[in-house]
Amino acid sequence: MDILYTTEEKYLEALEELNFGEPPKALHLLNAIIQSDPEYARAYCSLGNIYQDKLKNYQTAGYYYKKCIELEPEFPDTYLPYLRLLSTLEMPRLADQIFAQALATKGVCKCCIYEQMGIYAEQDKRWEAANEFYKQALLNSTGIEDKSALHDNLQRLKDKKRLTSQVIYNFQSQD
Repeated sequence: MDILYTTEEKYLEALEELNFGEPPKALHLLNAIIQSDPEYARAYCSLGNIYQDKLKNYQTAGYYYKKCIELEPEFPDTYLPYLRLLSTLEMPRLADQIFAQALATKGVCKCCIYEQMGIYAEQDKRWEAANEFYKQALLNSTGIEDKSALHDNLQRLKDKKRLTSQVIYNFQSQD
């Protein structure tokens, strides 16, 4: 194994291990980074991703995302997975706070952030809020794939609204 001299080199090696499907090796490298440089925020974000997506340990993932944002709030890659986690854990107040912080962070994919909030509102059956989030996502989209998926989201939302709307029957007596 090559000797890794800098924190950045270890971090890049950890990302490479993740890309090659080796989360245990990445986990080991990321923990080593935190031990040697506890202020290296990006390692916390990657640990959050591993704990959320691979280990399904949501509380630990939340700790790591929160720690990353505390250390480096301008790191844009943390916000989307953190919002996905807060949606999974049904934590609306914190999701709203992270949403606002994400929109103020340079480099964040605003389309993705609005879409995630739309998904959260849709899961919570807040149709109008979901509709507005999806529209904002569409306004912030830059790719054809984004637009197609967002149109699908809006159509699905429209179908759900129709299915859950109240049906009013008007019965008239025949005299």
